[in-house]
Amino acid sequence: MRLDITLITIIVTGVISLYTLYVDQNLLDKLILRPFRDSKEGNYYTLATSGFVHADFSHLFFNMLTLYFFGRHVDIVLGPLGFMGLYLASILIANLVSFQKNKADTNYASLGASGGTSGIVFASILFYPYSKIFFFFIPIPIPGPLYAILYLAYSYYASKNRQDGINHDAHFYGALTGLAVAILVQPTSLTMFIQYVLGGFL
Repeated sequence: MRLDITLITIIVTGVISLYTLYVDQNLLDKLILRPFRDSKEGNYYTLATSGFVHADFSHLFFNMLTLYFFGRHVDIVLGPLGFMGLYLASILIANLVSFQKNKADTNYASLGASGGTSGIVFASILFYPYSKIFFFFIPIPIPGPLYAILYLAYSYYASKNRQDGINHDAHFYGALTGLAVAILVQPTSLTMFIQYVLGGFL
């Protein structure tokens, strides 16, 4: 029986997130990425643990729903170890960028699996460029490569404005990390992706 790493990741993240949200919020605060506090105290474990806790149930639900739809496609190509390597690398690199940019901000905090899920989504788009993506609440199929461009452009723009309380840096750098790891592990996928795009994905 094949290990369903996507489902395991969703369950583990769900259990930790729900426990810290509704049972032990002191633990939640310890696991959140707070660059100012963590740099002073040497709590570098939060670069990883903050990816397994969430601000509320809807935050958790949308991240895990995204992981559910895209994770298995990446697992098929990379296997369980490759999947987890890519997922964790996307969380760590995305959070490291946030950590470095906000070490002097006493109020800055970040949590959630968005960096990891973004990495999984972009790896999935690389491996399956012909796929169509339905964005939340928009019932129009968007070609994967076009979605990737729009996602990166919006995340970059939003990260410069920082007016909505969302860590768009995690989305942006998590996506790029997932893409980079996917190319590193499966370099032929980049060639196939470029050929598909040049052939006119629309």
